[in-house]
Amino acid sequence: MPPPDPEAATMMAVVTTGTGGYDTLRIDRVPVPRPAAGEVLLRVLAAGVNNTEINTRLGWYSASVTTGTQGAADAGADLREDGGWNAATPFPLIQGTDCCGEIVAVGQGVDAARIGSRVLVRACMRPHGFDAPDTLWLGSDFDGAFAQFCTVPATEAFAVTCDWSDAELATIPCAYGTAENMIQRAGIAAGNRVLIAGASGGVGSAAVQLVKRRGAQVIAVASPAKHDVVRSIGADHLIDRDADPVAALGQESIDVVIDTVGGAGFGARLDVLRRRGTYVSSGAIAGPLVTLDLRTMYLKDLTLIGCTGWDAPVFPSLVSYIETDEIRPLLDRTYPLDRIVEAQRDFQAKRHVGKIVLIPPA
Repeated sequence: MPPPDPEAATMMAVVTTGTGGYDTLRIDRVPVPRPAAGEVLLRVLAAGVNNTEINTRLGWYSASVTTGTQGAADAGADLREDGGWNAATPFPLIQGTDCCGEIVAVGQGVDAARIGSRVLVRACMRPHGFDAPDTLWLGSDFDGAFAQFCTVPATEAFAVTCDWSDAELATIPCAYGTAENMIQRAGIAAGNRVLIAGASGGVGSAAVQLVKRRGAQVIAVASPAKHDVVRSIGADHLIDRDADPVAALGQESIDVVIDTVGGAGFGARLDVLRRRGTYVSSGAIAGPLVTLDLRTMYLKDLTLIGCTGWDAPVFPSLVSYIETDEIRPLLDRTYPLDRIVEAQRDFQAKRHVGKIVLIPPA
């Protein structure tokens, strides 16, 4: 299929008009973007659904929000100027952080031989290089993959050679990138004992696989109905998400805690860490405000790491794991792009394991 003529073509897109409920998600026809110098135009083949899109729509990143994601959804969302990932979200916005796409056109300075390549987009971009802390996120800071086409810097589009489906590839960028970044920052290695909270979610299930491939022992926290699936992807031991981890595992029994949950269980996750253990977090879906006993932190010489910006090796490592068959996708279900409300409702119900993916019309 030839690339669209941006001068004449329009595309289907989900346009988020502001912070609020599902009524802010508008299915619309908008112009096909044009690749600027150094960019590529992608036909979006599949786009994963993530917590971050819901959080951004709700304005959850605002300091005024003190509940978890579901609590914010239940309470409703007024306009929150500080509710974006980095700063004020540039509404109206096409969200979509996970993108599997095909390069169909290139901007000035980009090799035209790249046209036709199937690629994954590195969602976390470092506009001033990896030595600077600044980040730009696809679908949060600029238009993303909840559309038929999107443009990204050519350096952020990674060709992938594998037999995975488009939807399977779309499970990877945000969840696996976030998990791999936490694992690399924490220095997890063979022989470590690692507790993963929220192990059935996108990031958690990715972390189970990525920790296991390093030869570490995985203790996964998930609801009992999901234990079999989480065990099948590498968990060595499962505990109920409502159980007390100290009672289940014992004091000072864990080397590293990987946490995307936060909330009331935070303190117990520090209690199970050994002296000089590491706690690493990239989210707080159960609630951002926690109680920290500083004595636990300093008397045990703990290291607490917050992870957002991906380091340079993270995404190339993921591509290599895919191409060498070291990880596998955990795709729960797909929806057509125009059923995004249904997809996000099901996502928030948390009955799935792994990822939910949207498929734009061809």
